[in-house]
Amino acid sequence: MIDPAIEEMTHSTVGLGGVHRTRWAWLVGTFFGAGLLKPGPGTYGSIAATLIWYAVARSVHPLHLVAITLVMALAATLIGIPAATRVAVESGRKDPQIVVIDEVAGQWLALALMPPRWEYALLGLLLFRLFDITKPPPVRQLERLPQGTGIVVDDLAAGAYALIVATIVLHFTGR
Repeated sequence: MIDPAIEEMTHSTVGLGGVHRTRWAWLVGTFFGAGLLKPGPGTYGSIAATLIWYAVARSVHPLHLVAITLVMALAATLIGIPAATRVAVESGRKDPQIVVIDEVAGQWLALALMPPRWEYALLGLLLFRLFDITKPPPVRQLERLPQGTGIVVDDLAAGAYALIVATIVLHFTGR
């Protein structure tokens, strides 16, 4: 038997203005409410992702951290694309600002090779936000992909840029 609370969260509901909302998609898409914070919901999503990564980084063996971080980014991507699609359709917006699961996936990719220290978590956060906000080519072009794919994949590209730059910085600083 399914827990009624879980069943309630996964079914459609009518929200404000009579808009049907699929609860699981809104929970995942907003990363459990981080995307509802203002101003700059994307930054709040990135901060939440970084804090989770840091907690994981401090509790696992460093040799396992890269694989765990990549699995986290992959999981956020695989569940994030359908969630972002559903929230976009239900909200009537192409790329709703409240959807921050894309920032979570991109942020975790940006942190994938970082040593488990707060300074590197901060470096990864700042680099990811820089590339996510400025959207250098082809990041902006990837936004044009359909629905949730475009919402999420551009942030993965921003995360890849941040990962590359962070790796170069770490190499030249001897870290």
